[in-house]
Amino acid sequence: MKWKPGKRNPRLEDRRGQGGGGGFGFPSGGGGMGLPIPGGSGGKMGVGTILIVIVLFFVLRGCGDGSGGGSGFDIPGLPADQTQVPPAQDTQQPVPAGEEASDRGKEFVNFVLTDLDGFWNQQSRGLDRELQPPGLVLFSDAVNSGCGQASSATGPFYCPLDQKAYVDLTFFNQLDSQFGAPGDFAQAYVLAHEYGHHIQQQLGIEKQVRGQSNANPDDANELSVRLELQADCFAGLWGRSVYEEGILEDGDLEEGITAAEAVGDDRIQQKTQGRIDPESFTHGTSEQRRTWFRNGFDSGDIQECDTFAADSV
Repeated sequence: MKWKPGKRNPRLEDRRGQGGGGGFGFPSGGGGMGLPIPGGSGGKMGVGTILIVIVLFFVLRGCGDGSGGGSGFDIPGLPADQTQVPPAQDTQQPVPAGEEASDRGKEFVNFVLTDLDGFWNQQSRGLDRELQPPGLVLFSDAVNSGCGQASSATGPFYCPLDQKAYVDLTFFNQLDSQFGAPGDFAQAYVLAHEYGHHIQQQLGIEKQVRGQSNANPDDANELSVRLELQADCFAGLWGRSVYEEGILEDGDLEEGITAAEAVGDDRIQQKTQGRIDPESFTHGTSEQRRTWFRNGFDSGDIQECDTFAADSV
């Protein structure tokens, strides 16, 4: 990617070295509900019906967290009675003198976050509503968030309660070395996916999505897959925008596609447990994830991210 360091985004916090601990206990979930489509013609959401924008929360877990899921996108739901809390106070610590200039990982995240801000601000006009941007926290080893504590083994995640994404930059080394998905656009795909979940949360439909999953637990896995694939499509939408800006270089799109495929349920299960169990899929296969990422990228149209329109995805 053709990127360069820019002005520090005030919503990027650097908590590396502060520690923390623990891990999240999110019940899996997702869902659909009868809700007018933002910017649409008043359609309803649900399996087999049209969905344009939907909410989900997910955790991108690394190998070794004891979950058995490996490094893949997970759907963290929240207890039905849990309410949103105000974003936590920025507790970042300054990076020691001399380190800021050489911290390319942080500079890259700052660049992607700022570009995503601009992209989704533009998209909000079509949705006819103001969308507040999320915070993004860099951490190492462990971190405290509005959703609780998490270790680096949890992987990048978004917490809807404080409206922030959390990333340990060492995860990107794992994405490369363990799952064969190197490159800066592979990393950008993960960040764009996280940002998309925040946008969905901002639309105010999270409680209804979660409620549908709670009411119909037999549909939870299928709903989870459709939700996750839509997040991939949203990442593709942003990818198309940076392509049109001339930021992508030869091979960048392939990096993003490789990353999407790497976190498919089938590939992760085969790699981590030596067998594939389709009934347990909650994220989508490698083929599905690639397909929906490309749907967003090729169309540049949020209407093409309707993972609920088809009988199957």
